Amino acid sequence: MKESWMDMTLVPCGLLIMAAYHVWLLHRIINRPSVTFVGLNAINRRFWVRAMMEDVSKNGVLAVQTLRNNIMASTLLASTAIMLSSLIAILMTSSRTTAGGDTINIFGDRSSLSFTIKFFAILVCFLLSFLMNVQSIRYYSHASILINVPYKKMSSTLRHHHLTAEYVSRTINRGSYFWSLGLRAFYFSFPLFLWIFGPIPMFVSCLVMVVMLYYLDVTFEFGWTDEASYADDVDTHNNESDEELGNALCNMPLNVRNSDNT
Repeated sequence: MKESWMDMTLVPCGLLIMAAYHVWLLHRIINRPSVTFVGLNAINRRFWVRAMMEDVSKNGVLAVQTLRNNIMASTLLASTAIMLSSLIAILMTSSRTTAGGDTINIFGDRSSLSFTIKFFAILVCFLLSFLMNVQSIRYYSHASILINVPYKKMSSTLRHHHLTAEYVSRTINRGSYFWSLGLRAFYFSFPLFLWIFGPIPMFVSCLVMVVMLYYLDVTFEFGWTDEASYADDVDTHNNESDEELGNALCNMPLNVRNSDNT
């Protein structure tokens, strides 16, 4: 009990700090996306999808190659995660027969049960990263087909064009979100790995990780994207209103239109 009080105090505090930071980051992404790189990239991906789908015959190859690069990045992370998961599983089985945790743990609990819990926590992070990256590959694969759909030939209604581009952009953004979550699982595994050497390195690494992630996640230089996104939505709404007005005039009887003109 005397050896484990540091694990019972510092480890939950470090994990709580990491969790609180990501809750704050999620709140910022939802309410003020233009001050975070995740929200900023999501807005710019919407513009990119609409630009690619304006002329499918010209931009189709560029769009597919870009999505293929994203698929390759997700595949690399997924392969690395499953390889590390296998390695951790081997270390977990070998640690039951050896006392390796007693020699590398500086402070904290040195029991074999504690050593197994640490390896299991790292294994969970890598397995979650693998699953998130697989989902990212799934969404990117769907988007690589949807982005080449000739929606202008399928329907002449501007509202249908808008919904098609929005659906494709949401699909690509979901793939990017899953990729980011898989990468966050790798980030979480680093403090858990240092936990093998004791709770103090784990707690210090949590503090350093939060500070590093803050400078990687937050930006204050691109506030114009909110205005651009709002203007884009307003233009789309105006185009839909003009289209509905034009359809109403076309469907109006000729005598009624003549009476309105007089």
